[in-house]
Amino acid sequence: MTVTDRDVRSLYLDLIRRNLTRYGMHERLPSQWPLRRRLLLKTANAVMPMLNGRSPLSKDKRDLGLDWPAEAETMIGMQRLTSLQHCVETVLKEDIPGDLVECGVWRGGACILMRAVLAAYGEETRCVWLADSFAGLPRPDAENYKADKGLRLDLFTGILGVPESEVRANFERYGLLDEQVRFLPGWFKDTLPNAPIDRIAVLRLDGDLYESTIQALNALYPRLSPGGFCIIDDYSIPACRQAVADYRAEHDITAEINDIDGTGALWRK
Repeated sequence: MTVTDRDVRSLYLDLIRRNLTRYGMHERLPSQWPLRRRLLLKTANAVMPMLNGRSPLSKDKRDLGLDWPAEAETMIGMQRLTSLQHCVETVLKEDIPGDLVECGVWRGGACILMRAVLAAYGEETRCVWLADSFAGLPRPDAENYKADKGLRLDLFTGILGVPESEVRANFERYGLLDEQVRFLPGWFKDTLPNAPIDRIAVLRLDGDLYESTIQALNALYPRLSPGGFCIIDDYSIPACRQAVADYRAEHDITAEINDIDGTGALWRK
């Protein structure tokens, strides 16, 4: 049997996805974690499925991205990762111009996959941009963004606040940290409006809050090329979904929103 370049690409990217999610693998809490961080992760994994409107007893949590992993580089699950790979492959195939951007990167897994797709297809002109505070989520500004009231994800900074150095180390682990990987550290309101990104082919938003989502859309959606993908990781969270609805209504966006896995959603510009 002859193994083609396509077969090799498929095997490589499948292995990357499985590794990034630790799919089907047993994970142990890192021994160096303090007790408080261990308890924080257990609390988060009890709360997270309900936050997304899912039962905490749902099966296949790693497939659907319904838990916060102890070791894996991403929490978005296999279905959203596979969808993301398809989006990147589509813009490459159709030559949709622009870079690949994620706002809210956690440990960097989704961006590592995007960089892996570029590498697998020999694409050397596009960059992968990582926008994140690298210090967790902000405290809800309920005075200006009422939909975020009570959404205290800032309390989980011990889990969600991943330093840029750790994200860079994760890229290095996969051999994918190079000049095509760009970092935008800081709050979205400060970094995104003047970010040195010309055009975008894939825009992935994973900021959970109304505030984070609307700020990213305001700053970056106008740069999304026609035919490009806008992916909303937290579409099942009411505050995030409201931000999407408000932005689309204000700008008369009527493109159909497609569900990915009951949590994330996307549309093409």
